[in-house]
Amino acid sequence: MNAFNKLHKLVGLTLILGLFPGCGNKPNPEKEQAYQKAASIFAADESFYPILDEELYYFTTQTLDSITPLYINEQDAVKKVMKLETWLAFTTRDFTPKERQNLIDRKYMPRAIPIAYDGLAIIVNNANPDSCITITDFARILKGEVSSWKDIYPQSKLGEIDVVFDNPLSSTVRWCVDSILGGKQFSAKNIGAVQTSAAVIDYVENHENALGIIGSNWLNDKRDTTNVTFKKNISVMGVSKMKTAEKYNSWKPYQFYLYNGNYPLRRTIYALLNDPRPNGVATSFTHFIQLPKGQKIILRSGLLPRSANMNVRDVIVKKQ
Repeated sequence: MNAFNKLHKLVGLTLILGLFPGCGNKPNPEKEQAYQKAASIFAADESFYPILDEELYYFTTQTLDSITPLYINEQDAVKKVMKLETWLAFTTRDFTPKERQNLIDRKYMPRAIPIAYDGLAIIVNNANPDSCITITDFARILKGEVSSWKDIYPQSKLGEIDVVFDNPLSSTVRWCVDSILGGKQFSAKNIGAVQTSAAVIDYVENHENALGIIGSNWLNDKRDTTNVTFKKNISVMGVSKMKTAEKYNSWKPYQFYLYNGNYPLRRTIYALLNDPRPNGVATSFTHFIQLPKGQKIILRSGLLPRSANMNVRDVIVKKQ
């Protein structure tokens, strides 16, 4: 057999073998089904509902992709990523080193992508005349060192401070425990939780002694395109880094004060992404939020975008 015939037969054999799939490339219906099930939803802390719902509306309108939100507490949202029940969760924290290594050991590439900043808002009933509070006094309340409004404001006619959070496992609670209490859990009897941010607003509106803590994007009045007014049925307290809280040194969670660092209760919003496919819906939705259009939606919502051109202008706010 000459060299030409040998080459001819070798090529023919290669082509014939190419018609048969390799044993290692067999499709796995179960894995594909599991991937698609996880890709059909994203999980998010309930406090991000207003902004993420708007992002999702424009994303699905523009791309025609479909992904369903699951608004739960932050702790359960992260658990769903770790259990591979979703490829995406929105939180106010990064993966812990242990969580990241766990996913890497399972051949995944977890990413924590900052997308925006919001502020934790301290809200009180409209009947409460006190409009400012220091970080120190806020911490004293959470530690249980003070329990009455008179302990902070001697002239106050209100009674026991009734502290209310959105959910015991929410990002709001975790952030306060980590950032205000140094990791120590709440122990005061006057601290409780409802189930949602909307329920916190309702509770504060109907209880004179209440002090609520929620994400600031729940407070913006959609009629106000400047994002400098908050909902009228409750009052938002100014927060001060100084020893004594006065109007001139206390700040509310407006965009500009998140931007320049004056507002002290600022936190980062992350997209915890573990999508193994670069063109998956979870990845596409995350990228959409990072793009100028997605960041502009964040800007309009009253939060601070991670990356966007911001025009600063003076606005006079009048209370009626």
